[in-house]
Amino acid sequence: MKILVLNCGSTSIKYKLFDMDEQKVLAQGGIEKIGLHDSFLKITLPNDEKVILEKFIPEHTVGVEFIFEQLTSAKYGCIKSLKEIDAVGHRVVHGGEKFSQAVRITPKVLEEIKSCSELAPLHNPANIKGINAISKILPDVPQVAVFDTSFHQTMPNYAYMYALPYTYYEKYGVRRYGFHGTSHSYVSKRACEFLGLNYNSTKIITAHIGGGGSIAAIKDGKSIDTSMGMTPVEGLMMGTRSGNVDLGVIMFLMEKEHLTAEDISTIVNKKSGIKGISGISSDMRDIEKAVAEGNQRAALALNMFNYRILKHIGAFAAILNGVDVLVFTGGVGENQSETRRYVCEGLSYLGVEIDSKANKSRGQEIELSTKNSKVRVVVIPTNEEFMIASDTKELI
Repeated sequence: MKILVLNCGSTSIKYKLFDMDEQKVLAQGGIEKIGLHDSFLKITLPNDEKVILEKFIPEHTVGVEFIFEQLTSAKYGCIKSLKEIDAVGHRVVHGGEKFSQAVRITPKVLEEIKSCSELAPLHNPANIKGINAISKILPDVPQVAVFDTSFHQTMPNYAYMYALPYTYYEKYGVRRYGFHGTSHSYVSKRACEFLGLNYNSTKIITAHIGGGGSIAAIKDGKSIDTSMGMTPVEGLMMGTRSGNVDLGVIMFLMEKEHLTAEDISTIVNKKSGIKGISGISSDMRDIEKAVAEGNQRAALALNMFNYRILKHIGAFAAILNGVDVLVFTGGVGENQSETRRYVCEGLSYLGVEIDSKANKSRGQEIELSTKNSKVRVVVIPTNEEFMIASDTKELI
């Protein structure tokens, strides 16, 4: 069974084609700068070589068509005909309270996804463009929506509600939803497989740390809390997002700087976090280099970043009443040994102990904890696309 996974952004399309019978990736790549004259498709070949094909992509349907041309081409193709594609799975960022699991896309489902766009105005409309493109090009191929928010729909109401007038929840759905659900679901299950533990009777904290970041508390196979909220701004300090901030500060700045709601959105989403504090970059590799060169603001940004991860994990250890497994994933979680070391040393009161040699690993599935550690600590590279493909296969 061959399943295409699409992740459509406002100006981008990422894709992976899976052979689910052999559980392998047949093709992968992505289009960037849709709508601009320097748009291009980057293909990752089986030997990890990157090929860039420049072409003006005015909108998503043209982009999907260009991807299909390459999938069936003599030079870069891996299938002879589009008829070999059995289904398409889409990453959809926000499912609100309507979707607690993956669903096959019907006209009714599409309308409900559109109705959730108010909760994710930067993401859901782009995801819908991908769905519409496939409907136009491959109208008879079944499509499945897999939601970033669905895994966290098992949170209890006392965890997801904000302490605001209840009427805002009733009228507008104002509550915490959480994100990165596909990643948290995949790495928590994979960690238990890797360690030989029963997923449905294990207390797990998953730390998805990258340009965006979130922590999740998972008990007996269900998410019971997560650090992101109604939007991806809440929670950890991130590459360009502020994470938690006193709302009084926002009101103070709006008055002092004469800022609009749109101005505030730009500040907390695109100008804050690692980039805002360091003044250098949102990329942790640039921050580490600057720290090594003695840059004090870069050092402050890194200390704040690490501290908030530890703080959230400590809070989730409390609500779980103990931890069996701690999982690191995401670009930083999989590759940055210093952040993992800082966090694990700060959890020594829980009996966490890691092997310094194992912690030097980058981007590989590995157990970091020693035999004496009371908590199993692992790095599990995330594979959200495979999880989407698996959910799609199960539904189809």
